[in-house]
Amino acid sequence: MSEAEERRRFTRVDYQTNATLIQGNAKCVAAIADISLNGLLVSTPEHYEIRVDEPLEVVIELSEDAQIHMKVSLAHSSSELLGFRCESIDVESVAHLRRLLELNLGQNDAAERVLAELLHIS
Repeated sequence: MSEAEERRRFTRVDYQTNATLIQGNAKCVAAIADISLNGLLVSTPEHYEIRVDEPLEVVIELSEDAQIHMKVSLAHSSSELLGFRCESIDVESVAHLRRLLELNLGQNDAAERVLAELLHIS
């Protein structure tokens, strides 16, 4: 396990879907590599520049009536991946994200661990 993984206190899950990145009037779609309560990792979109000094919103469509909305900031980037830190998230989105993490962890203690992480955010 790398030092970065040891420092990570939020459980990450691989979740293969797309996220819409919105910054100002610009929008693009990027593939999610993984997600946690603290943020997400996405593939770097082609022909799209993230402006680090402007707010960014990520929208993840779970179904027609369920979405996760996160206000994020760019934590790190490479030619292949962008890492975003969650700056704020609404209550309904937290509930959807928590359920997504629980379902994808596949472990008995997943709900308790995700809830403990959630409580440390506030």
